[in-house]
Amino acid sequence: MTDQLKDIGERLSMLRESTGFTPETISEKLEIPLADYLLYESGEKDFSFSFLYNVAGILGVDVLDLISGETPKLSTCCVVRAGGGYDINRRKAYDYKHLAFTFRNKKAEPFMVTVEPNGVEIPERHAHDGQEFNYMVSGSLDFFLGEMVYTLSEGDSIYFDSSVPHAMKAHGNTPAKFLAIVMK
Repeated sequence: MTDQLKDIGERLSMLRESTGFTPETISEKLEIPLADYLLYESGEKDFSFSFLYNVAGILGVDVLDLISGETPKLSTCCVVRAGGGYDINRRKAYDYKHLAFTFRNKKAEPFMVTVEPNGVEIPERHAHDGQEFNYMVSGSLDFFLGEMVYTLSEGDSIYFDSSVPHAMKAHGNTPAKFLAIVMK
């Protein structure tokens, strides 16, 4: 268990308690076993972005509130310089940079995502509420959406129902980078 996982788990537990939800209620809403949910709260299970996005929606907080523990300030805009953004490194093959981390009450969550090549043949798929738009910035990857597989390269885009389980796998030895905009 890492300190970051433990910290996120503690915030999750505190937010759940402050909103009056029981662990059973949250696990039912997320459609996951209670035992798995309790492992998240104790910091013993790594968080997928889909889990964090879905539980943040249930608790009525921003995803970054769970991850960072800092409540971003209200603002009329958020400027992120080249290569910047709030780092969210939750899974080995994926590197997320949140591109609107200081903006409150967002209608969308923009991320620059880098998918590192790995030896996994078919990556584990995850789902979350809403819709998503991904625009390929560099490299190429296989995009798994339900039972379909799409090959996407620089300049390609995909807009999809993100409640359908999805995952990405970079081609060859080169990372693939795309802009992901998750809409609530």
